[in-house]
Amino acid sequence: MKMKSQGLTVTETHIIQFAGLTGDYNPLHVDDVFAKETIFEGRVAHGLLVQALAVGLFAPLVAGTTIALLEVNSRFLRPVKIGDTIYVESEVVDKKPSEKYNGGIITFRHEVKNQRGETVATIETKLLIARGLATKRNALRM
Repeated sequence: MKMKSQGLTVTETHIIQFAGLTGDYNPLHVDDVFAKETIFEGRVAHGLLVQALAVGLFAPLVAGTTIALLEVNSRFLRPVKIGDTIYVESEVVDKKPSEKYNGGIITFRHEVKNQRGETVATIETKLLIARGLATKRNALRM
């Protein structure tokens, strides 16, 4: 199964708020004068910000059925700059039924792409997913 998210334009506000939230004030992300002198020729989004935004774009596609996020593995391939629009193409790559839960562990591969269709990151997530809504009554088998 393959899915595609909506797009999101990365703004300066995303970067500054993420820096404040995490304490990561690397000048590559927050200092325009410094960043212009780097190989990127300008400020770039934190890799973990790109990961967080990508997971957020994917989340509505499994909303209500996710019991837990179990694992995340990411590779950052290209810089994401202020003004870039990213979206996520996701695919189920593995499924393992769970006896305890009415569902199983689903492994997704996500390609995060920019407005030019270039892959900027790849992310693999493992989610514990219920069949139907992830309510206590539906998801937990005791």
